[in-house]
Formats: sequence, C-alpha cells, structure tokens
Amino acid sequence: MNYDATLINYFLHASLVVKCVMMILVTASIFSWAYILQRGFYLKDIRQSAGKFEKAFWSGEDISKLYTEGREKGPEGLEAIFHAGFKEFMRFRKQAGVAMGVIMENTKRAMRVAQMREQDKLETHLPFLAIVGSTSPYVGLFGTVWGIMQAFRALANVQQATISMVAPGIAEALIATALGLFAAIPAVIAYNRFITDIGRLMNRFDAFEEEFTNLLIRQGSQPLSSRSERQE
Repeated sequence: MNYDATLINYFLHASLVVKCVMMILVTASIFSWAYILQRGFYLKDIRQSAGKFEKAFWSGEDISKLYTEGREKGPEGLEAIFHAGFKEFMRFRKQAGVAMGVIMENTKRAMRVAQMREQDKLETHLPFLAIVGSTSPYVGLFGTVWGIMQAFRALANVQQATISMVAPGIAEALIATALGLFAAIPAVIAYNRFITDIGRLMNRFDAFEEEFTNLLIRQGSQPLSSRSERQE
C-alpha cells in the first residue's frame, strides 16, 4: 500500500506536462495490452481453424461439401483462401472453351487476393503496437527531462540547495521514463511475436495454395459431378 501511495503521490505532485505524459503512457499501455490479448486469441483461433480445415481437406472429403459448409458459416483464414479459389475455379469450369491455363491463372489470382485480405485482418492493430513500442520511451524521456528542468528551476530562488530538495522532483520525473518503458517493452515483444506468427501463417497459406492448385490441375480434365455443377 505504501508503494502505491508513493506512486500516486508522485503523480499528484508532478507538473501538468509530466502528468499529461503519464496519462498518455498509461492509456497507451492499457490499449496495448487489450490489443495484445485480442491478437493473441485471434491468431490462436486462426491456427486451430487452419489445422482443422487441412485435416478435413486431406482426409478425402468432397471439396464441394467443404465449400458449401464454408459458405454457410463464413470462412476465415485458410478456409477463406480455399473458398475463393474453388469458387473461381467452378465459375470458369462452367464456361465452355476456356483453356485450363486461363482457369488456373484466375484461380491463383483469386486465392492471392483472398490471402491479402486475410493478412490485413491478421495485422490489425499491429501498427499501433509498433508505434507504442517505438515512441513510448521517447515520450517518457520527454516527461523526465521536463520534470528535471522544473525541479532545477525551483532551486533558482534557493540560496542553499540540498539533495533532499532536488530528489523528490527528480523522482517524480523519472516515473515518466519508467512508464514509457512499461508501455514499450510488452508492445515490442508482442509485435515481434505476432509478426513471426503471421509470417508462418503466410508460408502455410502459400504452401496450401500450391498444393490446392496442383490438385485442381489434376482434376481439371475430369468431368464435373452434378453436385459440383450446382456450386458457384
């Protein structure tokens, strides 16, 4: 309790500029932790759904059924890429006289666009974490420098200065630097971790696109089933 009261006391006795810096850093830290938790759970769900979909896809289940199920529940991640590619493939297969090369080129393009959209979803809030991680130490340092300046200015009218007169003001100013580091360190760690995880997911998506493309090429010469003909 004494430690918390001391921190509150430092805040209450700080100058207006230092108080504003502290509030900015505390707010940035709160938002950072909210985004860190949200992104962590979201990326975990995307990895789990990708693994579940790959298991169903390579189990030999009818891909038309997978497409229908994905369309009903709203596909995300790897399933969204599959959904976009298969939809484009079936659309061109229904058109007579279209070369397989043209079909596959458009199918790849549709999957690439879907992957870019999924990547944008995965990277949501990451720019904010990057900004907090790179600027918070400097914002905290600004508050510290300002606080120290105010502390030394207060000594201008004192004939004999002692360490007991300077120490409280410097301690109050240093709290801003501590808050800056407190906000920046988790944001930097989380940002680097999320970027690494997203890069691995993108490699996974790329590998699936190549495998799915090869599968469609192998099946391209086969006649469409009546059920597949009804899919878009």
